[in-house]
Amino acid sequence: MAKIKMTKKSTSTDMTAMCDVAFLLLTFFILTATAKVPEALPVDTPQSTVSTKLPDKDLATLTIGKEKVFFDLKGKKVRIRTLELMSEKYGVEFSDEDKDKFGKMEGFGVPIQSLKQIIDLNPADRNKAVQPGIPKDSLDNQLADWIRNARVATAEERDADLQIAIKGDANEQYPTIRKVMDILQDQKINTFSLVTGLRKQ
Repeated sequence: MAKIKMTKKSTSTDMTAMCDVAFLLLTFFILTATAKVPEALPVDTPQSTVSTKLPDKDLATLTIGKEKVFFDLKGKKVRIRTLELMSEKYGVEFSDEDKDKFGKMEGFGVPIQSLKQIIDLNPADRNKAVQPGIPKDSLDNQLADWIRNARVATAEERDADLQIAIKGDANEQYPTIRKVMDILQDQKINTFSLVTGLRKQ
């Protein structure tokens, strides 16, 4: 008996719905993602298994790497008030425009006498600029003054205590870290956070 041959029909799947879903997911992830803020001094933090989030306000971060110290402070009003206090102490004048730009800036690492040149740069050039770090030696200890004035500004503007976080490079030499800790202890700051990377267990 002869076999009946069935004609094969080509199968096609409509991919329109899948493309729509893919583009919706892509759009969602792009719109909800936060861009990584470029750092003035990128450091490779040591690894840790502890995951405690740093506060979003009333925080000063001291970034240490290549024997340099950079200073960052949360909150525009606190930043501006801190700059005003430093301006009074060191006799360096800043315009209202300078103060406004400084209030929006990320961390910096220059002596206050050179800060105006860093403020005048646009953000992309600011991160590329070579910054020598904030002076921290006994003859010119501007780092101690930044910390002290940031604490005063936080108390004035927010009626709160300033919290300190140290973000050190894993390969940084101990004397630099020790110097920063001594500056903190001189101001009776014995509690601070150490910023680390999360190690997979």
